Amino acid sequence: MMSHPGWVLFLALFGLYSPIAALGSYLPIVRPYKSSDVTKMALGLGLNVAVFVLVALWVGEPLLRLLGISTAALTATGGIALAFAAIPLMLGKAGAVEEIGKLEAEEAGEAPPAGPVADFRTILFTPLTFPLTVGGTTFAFAVAASADAVNVGDKLWLSFAALCFALLCGTTLYLSGHVERRISLKGAMLLDRVAGILLTAIATILLANGFTDLVVARLG
Repeated sequence: MMSHPGWVLFLALFGLYSPIAALGSYLPIVRPYKSSDVTKMALGLGLNVAVFVLVALWVGEPLLRLLGISTAALTATGGIALAFAAIPLMLGKAGAVEEIGKLEAEEAGEAPPAGPVADFRTILFTPLTFPLTVGGTTFAFAVAASADAVNVGDKLWLSFAALCFALLCGTTLYLSGHVERRISLKGAMLLDRVAGILLTAIATILLANGFTDLVVARLG
């Protein structure tokens, strides 16, 4: 059982994703949205992840060759995209910090700055799906697992593992919405900073790994 290709793929993706860490990183993203929007985001994320991993399993290797794109390039691109979202959080220029500024302005009798919440669909793919949930390494894992599959049956089990992973991602995002509503605004501000530091570190790792692999591939 433990050596079954589908089980191995799911465990690899589970370890890479790390649901507890992912839940914390989702908190500043889901904060501005209503519960119904978070539910839709969770469904959309699950669908995006399922499509992403299934494409990698079934057509990933020939697709990358056709486009001339390497998984290293995907990883580096994911690091850049994540850095744009993470650095403002780390510096206290987004998320709960802005909410506290609005509350302080209201208490002082000043008009808080207007700022309509963006439609959740605008962030669903980037950075929520890519690279926060899946990225070049996820794609590479799926492509490698597909290459090791010896028959169609193995591919179907790998596809089932991909769907289970997508369900896990969507559930984690859904739970983050419930966790966020139980945190005070001051606590949320602290979590924003911590999440920003964590996400910036992840972005740095993605950039370093992606660019290193690109250089090694070029030299090799």
